[in-house]
Amino acid sequence: MEHKALSIRPFIGAKDFNLSRNFYRDLGLEETVLDAKISVFKINSLSFYLQDYYNKDWVDNTMIFFEVEDVDYYYTELLKLNLPGKYAGVRLTPIKDDYWGRECFVHDPSGVLLHFGAVQ
Repeated sequence: MEHKALSIRPFIGAKDFNLSRNFYRDLGLEETVLDAKISVFKINSLSFYLQDYYNKDWVDNTMIFFEVEDVDYYYTELLKLNLPGKYAGVRLTPIKDDYWGRECFVHDPSGVLLHFGAVQ
C-alpha cells in the first residue's frame, strides 16, 4: 500500500473547551477555529484537533508525545509559563531519564497527558 498522507491529526477532548483553548494558546500553539465546538492547534506543520467533548475514561487515557530537540529547554520554558498557577488541575512533572531518552510531562486542564521528549 502506498501512502501519500500529509498529516496525522489526533482528536482530543476538553472538559472545559474554552479553558483548554486558552491553555494551548498559552503553550504557544496557533489556533484555527473550525466551528463553535472544534479547533485545530498547530506547531509548525504538526497539529491536532481539540473538541468540545468530554468523556472522562477517554480523556484520562489520552496522551500526546511531542518530540523536541532539547528537553531541558522545553522544561525551562514550561516552568516560565507557570501553567499550574494559571489552570486548575494542570501538573508539570520534571524531566525523567529513561533507556530510550528523556522527557517531562504536563497534564492539561482536562487530564490529557502531554509528553515533551527527545529520543536518543
